[in-house]
Amino acid sequence: MITKVQKWGNSQGLRLSKELLADVSIGVGDSVDVTVHDGVLVIKPARRMRGGIDLEQLVGRIPEGYKPEALDWGPPAGREVW
Repeated sequence: MITKVQKWGNSQGLRLSKELLADVSIGVGDSVDVTVHDGVLVIKPARRMRGGIDLEQLVGRIPEGYKPEALDWGPPAGREVW
């Protein structure tokens, strides 16, 4: 499919046919992952996560210089092996 980059307000966009999107299971309003690999623009469906947050987003919220501390969970309460 040949299409043109078009200006919409202060943004640029591509119009993609319904058939093309259906081939990759993308619908209107779906999130997509847009990357560049070796000078090629790659658009693919965003991985759907339960809860809507992925590991990269969570790790990105860890403050710079954060040092985790050991937690004391108390003595074993059954047949746990510590």
